[in-house]
Amino acid sequence: MTRSSFFKLPALAAAFLTTLAIGMTPVAHAQQQVFRVSAIPDEAPTELQRKFKPLGEYLSQKIGMKVEFTPVTDYAASVEGLINHKLDMVWFGGFTFVQANVRSGGKIVPLVQREEDEKFRSVFITTDKSINKLEDLKGKNFSFGAESSTSGHLMPRSFLLSAKINPDMDMKRVSYSGAHDATVAAVAGGKVDAGALNISVWEKLIEAGKVDTSKVRVFYTTPPYYDYNWSVRSDIDPAVRKKLTDAFLSLNADTPQGKEILQLQRATRFIPTKPENYKAIEAAARNAGLLK
Repeated sequence: MTRSSFFKLPALAAAFLTTLAIGMTPVAHAQQQVFRVSAIPDEAPTELQRKFKPLGEYLSQKIGMKVEFTPVTDYAASVEGLINHKLDMVWFGGFTFVQANVRSGGKIVPLVQREEDEKFRSVFITTDKSINKLEDLKGKNFSFGAESSTSGHLMPRSFLLSAKINPDMDMKRVSYSGAHDATVAAVAGGKVDAGALNISVWEKLIEAGKVDTSKVRVFYTTPPYYDYNWSVRSDIDPAVRKKLTDAFLSLNADTPQGKEILQLQRATRFIPTKPENYKAIEAAARNAGLLK
């Protein structure tokens, strides 16, 4: 090997690496252009997909990336997915937001919530004519929703405890349906004497004619509490976070697109939110022994 050839090798290697990097850039760039979104599975997967489709298309336009909905199997998977960078944004309930924030060491940022989520409520339903107040649930079979559900488990349990009713000791049997609509089906089908679910899903099922209110009725509605929000990780590009927030806040029922999205999300409008709004949820979870 000549001296001149020897000195050309580093230059050739550098040129090769540069070419390789340039060739790889479009692939890496393309991967970064997919913004992965999910939601706690508090309703049937097909319903979640239906509700998200117009919102996903709208957000894609606003942030300049493909927004892709990634369904998860359970509530825990939505928490782990966001923390472990498999998801970029998640529609959390108040409790799942608290779980994610605690698990991540405070690295989850709630962006927006529906105006309705400032004063969210749960309803207790039954077909049993002997059940008219929370105290009547003693000795009965009862169904919550998913174990990590704010409106289907945590807050109903919290209000039961406040009424001096320990579900695990005072009820005959406690089960978990996994989703709000499944709780209604369990009560309507006589599998349990009563159950608790979020008021928004209850009202939607009634409007859709999927509940026979001559048989299934609400016998208790909880006081209001903060609930759902759209959350991202704190390491998401601040510019993207701002675009997302602005996109949600700009939704207006006066436009055809805004009206469709807000109706599907069962929202009057979206408003900013902050971690402090969920301190009461965290306290309730710790008090109920559901958050260590």
